[in-house]
Amino acid sequence: MTMNARISYFALAVLFAVSGCRSSSAPTEPVAPNSGKTVSATPVDPATAGGVSGIVLLRGTPPARVKIDMSMDPACSLAPGDNFTEQYVVDKGHLANVFVYIKSGLPGSSAPTGAAPVRVDQKGCRFVPHVAAVQQGGTVEFTNSDPTMHNVHTMTTTVGNSNVDVSQGPNGPPQTRRFAGPEVMLPIRCNNHPWMEAFLNVAPNPYFAVTGPDGSFSIPNLPPGTYTLAAVHEKLGEQDMQITVAPHAVAKTTLTFPLQ
Repeated sequence: MTMNARISYFALAVLFAVSGCRSSSAPTEPVAPNSGKTVSATPVDPATAGGVSGIVLLRGTPPARVKIDMSMDPACSLAPGDNFTEQYVVDKGHLANVFVYIKSGLPGSSAPTGAAPVRVDQKGCRFVPHVAAVQQGGTVEFTNSDPTMHNVHTMTTTVGNSNVDVSQGPNGPPQTRRFAGPEVMLPIRCNNHPWMEAFLNVAPNPYFAVTGPDGSFSIPNLPPGTYTLAAVHEKLGEQDMQITVAPHAVAKTTLTFPLQ
């Protein structure tokens, strides 16, 4: 074999090797914010717009929240305060971290072009917030505010939504992903810290909320009509209720989850 032939053969082998590495190990590319088809929400007449507000309750005594042992990563102990499990966050029967949205009665719509991303941070070796929500077609910005390596990992079941599996160095740059279709309680995990878990909800319209520590929620600017209101909890499942929003009025409601 001549010297030139040997060089050509070696260059070709390197090319195939590099190509093979790229195809098998390349991370999922970020999707540009609000790319793809956008379906605008039906305009709401401010003269007749109403809303719905209420409280989500838990009937029964929930399991006690457990302090999490984070000693496997010394950097996690730098955060002030303790870290507790978040499956049941209850205050005097009021249930936090419940995703509430208008499930039916409205056409689906996409987040408007240029809408700010929803932020999910990794802080104190936990995801903040524990339950997040975004309108379909919108984006989520994953950040790492900790002095340690984290990993953001989701496994979506909705076609068109982004699977996320990215590592983020200490205080590393944010990673943004677009979520195209509705999905409820999509788990978000950190492969580096097995206790870290959060949930993302992708709503079919702009009418949604997540209950606060007092179990309350508010969904404003609804056109008058009759709707199915759904409340979803990571452990307790879903509660549905029919509501009617009168012109320029706020429908008040209470949803209760019984412990099994």
